[in-house]
Amino acid sequence: MEIPLTDEDRMSWLESLRDAIKESLINKKGLILGCSALKKQYREILRSGDPDYKLESHASVVNFILLDIPAEVLIARLNKRSAKGKHYMPASLLQSQLDLLNIDESEGILKVDATLRPRGKQPFPGLFSIMIMLNLSNNMNKYCNFVYNF
Repeated sequence: MEIPLTDEDRMSWLESLRDAIKESLINKKGLILGCSALKKQYREILRSGDPDYKLESHASVVNFILLDIPAEVLIARLNKRSAKGKHYMPASLLQSQLDLLNIDESEGILKVDATLRPRGKQPFPGLFSIMIMLNLSNNMNKYCNFVYNF
């Protein structure tokens, strides 16, 4: 039986993403990361890559987008991708991921309907993730269009 990752298992990965965010900010480069920052605690670690970020303020150039999708659609997509050998995670671990998801409305996370087909293409390929964007210009619409076309 597969065992879900713990917070401790994820820490070095989150810290490396935080460091990539910090480096991009220092070099004044945009960055889009796709990851499952399911807990507020994880997103706080990522926001801390912004040297100007004040803990728990949610006021940062680091922004998040949730690809929002019903669990039954996720299960169907995961089973389809797993059957083709195109996904590393077994379907048996999906519920543990859903159980971790914690979105606080005060964070201002943009939710995008991941069941939609952008411009006639396949549905968003990612099963379930939160996109992290460095919004250097503070113009979310510029980045939302990019993510939509991604």
